Amino acid sequence: MMILVTFLFTIGLMFVHIFSRKLHFLHSDKRHQFLSLSSGVAVAYVFVHLLPELNTYQGILENTLDNKILILLEDHIYMMAMFGLVGFYCLELIVRKMKHVNKAEENAEASMRIFQIHIGMFFIYNTIIGYLLVRGEYGGYLGLTFYFIAMAVHFITNDWSLRTSHKDVYDRYGRWLLSLAVLLGWTAGTFLGIQEVMVSLLAAFIAGAIILNVLKEELPENRLSSLRAYLLGVVFYTLLILFV
Repeated sequence: MMILVTFLFTIGLMFVHIFSRKLHFLHSDKRHQFLSLSSGVAVAYVFVHLLPELNTYQGILENTLDNKILILLEDHIYMMAMFGLVGFYCLELIVRKMKHVNKAEENAEASMRIFQIHIGMFFIYNTIIGYLLVRGEYGGYLGLTFYFIAMAVHFITNDWSLRTSHKDVYDRYGRWLLSLAVLLGWTAGTFLGIQEVMVSLLAAFIAGAIILNVLKEELPENRLSSLRAYLLGVVFYTLLILFV
């Protein structure tokens, strides 16, 4: 039964990527309010659920690692969260640098190369999210539903950002590739189990990556954000996770 539910949620996340451009409020004056709200939801989920869950994964590391080099990670599961944040930070800097140096708006070949790098990283990102949909620790259907909701609204934000960066090429190729990535991750999680310690490292990596991807959308000066909507998302989803 759980596999069926995770499959339905996977299809739901795929539909988000495929059809999010048709959400009318993303083309209205209320867009910035929804994007800020979704950012707040994602942040609340990471800090209230994912990061505390890393304590459990920390125990897995301590009981698993016996290699003298890998044992350095024994007390640093959060290091993987840092790697996720730093990795996507570096990606964004590389993309912006390439756009500036190559004047991507005027160079179709450079623009496509930047698109491939950007989408390639997010393909990995979505694959891990799809994998964790099956292999993550959620404590039942309710926890799994919280994960799905948080990732769904987060995907809408990512879609808007990538579509803004890559215009029509994202709709032609990007949204389909990212949808496929979620399905690929779910398939791997269903049929190809990996050691629990690797699941813990993937979950930590995604936690850091989500934090960066949320902040990069909320903090730029040219981003029209809504503090009220952002705080509403944080408070509402925090209370939902804590008390439901």
